[in-house]
Amino acid sequence: MPEVTITIGGRSFDVACQPGEEHFLHAAAGMLDGEARVLSDQIGRLPESRMLLMAGLMLADKTAGLEDKVRELEDKITDLGAEAEGLRNKPAPEPERIEVPVVPGAVVDTLAELAARAEAVAEQVEAKGRSDAAGQSG
Repeated sequence: MPEVTITIGGRSFDVACQPGEEHFLHAAAGMLDGEARVLSDQIGRLPESRMLLMAGLMLADKTAGLEDKVRELEDKITDLGAEAEGLRNKPAPEPERIEVPVVPGAVVDTLAELAARAEAVAEQVEAKGRSDAAGQSG
């Protein structure tokens, strides 16, 4: 069983762990050391047992807050899953009927005839304008 030396609050401790768990032990000790350093910066030197107790309580408080947040998010995921399931099981909406107005053929024919007449009048006006301009220049 490997023995690892960890440092918490400036104090060294020899701790045994399972083979392959050294990394996890160092990570946990780093978290505990971070809290112990906050305590020693705020309060100063504390007895070892008191420092470890307070640092452990601070980590436990953070952990409890995270557990509450995880529980909250899990509840939200459950609610969203139920909502998604409800939407999946909901029947498709009825197709909407959209009516597009149709212009009667007689109106189309009348409009085409008016357009042709307008073009003819436009051509006559242009022709008259050309002949007047030719008469004035000559």
